[in-house]
Amino acid sequence: MGILSWIVFGLIAGALAKLIMPGDDPGGIIVTMLIGIAGAVVGGFLASLAGLGSVTGFNFGSFAIAIVGALVLLFAYRQFKKKA
Repeated sequence: MGILSWIVFGLIAGALAKLIMPGDDPGGIIVTMLIGIAGAVVGGFLASLAGLGSVTGFNFGSFAIAIVGALVLLFAYRQFKKKA
């Protein structure tokens, strides 16, 4: 996928991650969307390394991987900011 596709995919994944895991996030919705972009990239990379599939385009499997990546990064971000 091209970089613009990753950004759009990540923005959507970040918004859905925020809906799935509501709560106060330091930085607000903008930081959550950026975490979504990073989560889509990291989730796709880790899924392909683990042999679970890869993010190949706009399909359900790729979208699920991106959302899981965004959720993991959002959780890690909240834990990091809570301790800091």
